Amino acid sequence: MAISVEVPGLDTIIPEVGDGRVVLVESGADPAKSFFVRRLVLTALRNRSRVTFVTSRDRMELLSLLSVEGGIPREEGERLRVYEEDAVTKLDEYAQWGGLLAVDSFSFLTLDLDPPGVADLLRNVRAICREKGTTVLLATDRGMFETRVEAVALHLSDGFIQFHAKESPEGLVRFLRIPKWMDGKFVDRNVYYDFDGRRLAIDLRRRVL
Repeated sequence: MAISVEVPGLDTIIPEVGDGRVVLVESGADPAKSFFVRRLVLTALRNRSRVTFVTSRDRMELLSLLSVEGGIPREEGERLRVYEEDAVTKLDEYAQWGGLLAVDSFSFLTLDLDPPGVADLLRNVRAICREKGTTVLLATDRGMFETRVEAVALHLSDGFIQFHAKESPEGLVRFLRIPKWMDGKFVDRNVYYDFDGRRLAIDLRRRVL
């Protein structure tokens, strides 16, 4: 099941994340990345899709955030499963349920894997996703991947969204880039966004150098 990108402005660039696709979502310390992933999770749940969430953080904290942001119950249900893990070597079992699989933070959970290990993990989960129609979001932390592992992850993903934040004379400037998207498409521009902890605001008119 494709997941709609319900962020005004961004939805004109990437309307949805297609079923059976694997997408990397990367950022530095800015929490907008994790908020964006939770936003897609809530969209999937509202559309009555199954969601599997693998988190490297506290699962009860995640359930609380989903409840506050989406008004859903503070516990797992028939369409939501949450797993708190310290490391993963494969994602096959999580992808079998179909619907949406979200992993935050994929780069932390795979720290012990070398490039061939990450390649095997991604090839296996891609095969299951194509069969089951599972959509996969892999949230990663910038700078945590070793260079070759990062290259493998980018090569085997179907899409790549980067959230950036940098200081400027005007203060903190936030922008996102989409270096890779489905079917070879990409967005060759910096897309300005603002994030106040509760919503992402995209401004397609503002130019970010």
